[in-house]
Amino acid sequence: MNVRIYQPSKTAMQSGRAKTHRWMLDYEIETPRRPEPLMGWTSSGDTLNQVRLSFETKEEAIAFAEREGWNYTVQEAPVRRVRPRNYADNFRTDRPRF
Repeated sequence: MNVRIYQPSKTAMQSGRAKTHRWMLDYEIETPRRPEPLMGWTSSGDTLNQVRLSFETKEEAIAFAEREGWNYTVQEAPVRRVRPRNYADNFRTDRPRF
């Protein structure tokens, strides 16, 4: 069984970084998804793709996957660069024009 370990990114609906510090473990899809003939919903024969486990640290998630004997891939979170901004810079006369 293949699993993916990652830190979730910030959603577009929130301005803060809540719920982005935990590490998630998702199962990789084993069977292809297909539309159901009656209603047209997307379905899969694999119910594990609905399961998402969360851990405090990356090491806990890796230890859990190794203890269960699963193959795992760790997706590191990108480095977040914050440029300092100042409201007064909007009114500078020597600011660069684009």
